[in-house]
Amino acid sequence: MANIKSAKKRILVTAKRQARNRHIKSSTKTAIKKLTAAVGTGSNDEVQTLLSQAVSAIDTACSKGVYHKNTAARKKSKLTRLVNKAV
Repeated sequence: MANIKSAKKRILVTAKRQARNRHIKSSTKTAIKKLTAAVGTGSNDEVQTLLSQAVSAIDTACSKGVYHKNTAARKKSKLTRLVNKAV
């Protein structure tokens, strides 16, 4: 355990950021999984809606600093190609 006051604060701040990042990353992964599951079985309108939700979640994660901008671009591109191939 840390003895210095600033180190104790860093532990608290890190824990708070880690919890926020975990929540954002988890919800992003859920949106992506819903989209990939719906590509094979869902209707075209449903897939387009899920694609926009997944892209929005990825953009949010990127703006919060959870994903690097190139990682976000790669994920969005991969999902868009998946949807375009299925349609």
